[in-house]
Amino acid sequence: MAEINLMDQYPRPRRPVVARGKLKLSGKGRINLRPEAYDQEDIFLEQVLLNVARRFGKEYFDGDRLYGYGGYEYHPRFWTKTARRIVEHYHLDPQASVLDVGCAKGFLLYDLRRLYPGLQVAGVDISDYAIEHAKSEIKDSVQVGDAQCLPYPDSSFDLVVSINTVSNLPLDGCKQAVREIQRVSRRHAFLGVHAWRTNKQHENFLKWNLTALTYMHVDDWLALFEEVGYEGDYYWSFID
Repeated sequence: MAEINLMDQYPRPRRPVVARGKLKLSGKGRINLRPEAYDQEDIFLEQVLLNVARRFGKEYFDGDRLYGYGGYEYHPRFWTKTARRIVEHYHLDPQASVLDVGCAKGFLLYDLRRLYPGLQVAGVDISDYAIEHAKSEIKDSVQVGDAQCLPYPDSSFDLVVSINTVSNLPLDGCKQAVREIQRVSRRHAFLGVHAWRTNKQHENFLKWNLTALTYMHVDDWLALFEEVGYEGDYYWSFID
C-alpha cells in the first residue's frame, strides 16, 4: 500500500468554490451560519442543491456547474494522459483486466481501450443517467452497479481503480466498498478519496462538497484502510 498521485496528469479544473459555498448555508458539512442568518427560501435552495446533486442524474453531470460537473463531456485532454500514467505505473500486460468503480460515462475506460486495445475493461456506476449516456464505444463494458456489492467474483481484475466514488457513501458503506474493491482485485488497486491535510483545504471542501458523505483527514483515511484490510494504493482529492 502506497500513497501515489496517479492523477497528476489530470488538468486542474476551475472550481467556483466561493459561489457554491454561498449556496450551502447551514448544517453538517456545509458553511456554518447562525440559524437566524437564513430564511425558508435559503433552506429550500440548499436542499434543492444537495438533493439534486446526489441523484447523480442529468443535473449533476450535465447541468449547471454549481450542481456538479457543469457538463461532463469527453475531451482527450482530461483522461488520456492519466490512462497512460496508470498503465505504465502498474506495468500492466497488454491483455490485463481493469475495473473502474464509479466509471460515470466511461471516459477513463474509453481512453484505456483506445490507447491499449488489448486491455479488458469494465466499469460500474450507481447512476442510470451516466451509464445511459456513456460513450458508445464503451457501452458494452459498463453497467449500473453498487460499489458496496460489486457484481464480480473474487480476484477478477488485475487492476481496480475508483476515483472520488467511495467517498459518496456513508462511513459504513464506504468501508464496505473498499472491502469490495480489495476483494475483486487480484493484483493492484488504486483509490482516490476526498480528504484534507490543512484547515484551509477542510474549509474549501465544506464549501465545495455536494455528494461526499465520508470525508476525513488523510490520517483518518489511513486508519480506515488498515481497519478494512485494504492493500492497494491511494491518493487524495484536495480542494485547495
